[in-house]
This record gives sequence, structure tokens and C-alpha cells, in this order.
Amino acid sequence: MRALMIVLPLIMSFTAPVFAQNPPSGPPPVERRVNTDRQRQQDMSSREWQLRNFGNESAAAKGQRQLKALMAQTQEDFTRILTVHNEIARALASNNALDYKFVSEATAEIKKRASRVQSSLHLSPEEGREPVKPEEFEDSQMKDALIKLCKQIRSFVTNPSIENPGTVDAKQLIKARGDLESVIQLSGQINKLSKNHR
Repeated sequence: MRALMIVLPLIMSFTAPVFAQNPPSGPPPVERRVNTDRQRQQDMSSREWQLRNFGNESAAAKGQRQLKALMAQTQEDFTRILTVHNEIARALASNNALDYKFVSEATAEIKKRASRVQSSLHLSPEEGREPVKPEEFEDSQMKDALIKLCKQIRSFVTNPSIENPGTVDAKQLIKARGDLESVIQLSGQINKLSKNHR
């Protein structure tokens, strides 16, 4: 839940992550006389400390770096899910026959990235709650299955808990978890079906 609160506001904006910054270092606004010998000694001590601790990353710095990496990966996954969703929607809107190789690759990518978003944001179905089983589709219902997948993706990304995570509603969060799980299950099912046609 903590990761969800940190990461989601930044994903939906599709902007580069913004992190809290330390106040700028440097001279204070009021000028002071500085003893040059003392300043030189402090600089030398600082350089020695940096050399001694080179490669020893502090826990806080490591945590900050991991959070940045998590946010960047989650944003990339989220963006690709939406991009592939749009590619599927365009394929469905055209009068062309479905390209099953494209369907297989697209659904494999959606499943992989949605699973990672689920893990990163701790959106797995709650323990003790029966996961919702997605509707089963036959080979002949490939377009219907893809339409359903697009609807599930849209339902997940437009959920108020995802769009406005600062105002999390317990019911909406449960729905978001269910929608994301359905995206994962359904994309896996469609991927298997598409392989029958390749």
C-alpha cells in the first residue's frame, strides 16, 4: 500500500518522477568571513571521507535509488500496457483479419507488465478473498476476448484509486485489484488461444 501511494500519482501524470530535494548546499545568504586554512582543512577532510567511503552506499541513498528504479519501471510498464491496449483497439477497429502473431506477442507483453505492476504496487488479490475467474473464451471468440481485455484495462486505469490515489476508496481499491488480476488472467488465456492459430 505504501508503494502504491508513492508511485501511482507519478504514473498517471506520465512525467518524469519528481523527488523531494535536499535544500541547496552552499554559502548561506548572509556573507561571512571564512578562515581559509580552516576551509582548506575541511575540504581535505571531506575528500578523505569520500575516498574512504567510495562504493559504500548509505541505506537511505540505496533506498532512494531503489524507489527511483521502481517508479521508473512501473511508469514504463504502465505506459506500455496502454500503448499495446491502443494497438489492439486499432486492430479490432480495422476490417483486416486478426494477426495472431501480433495478438500472441501483445497479450504476452500485457501479462508480463501487468504482473509486474501488480507486484510492484502490491495489488495482488487480498488473502482469503477468492480471485475472480475471468470469462472463458473459445477460439472462435478471439475478438470478443480482446474487446473484454481492452475493457478490463480501461476499467483498471480509470479506477479512481489509480487516477487519484490520494483519495483511496476501499471498494475502488478492491475493484482495481480485481480488474488488474482479470487483465493478467485474460491476457494469458488469449495468448494461449492465439497460439492455436499460428
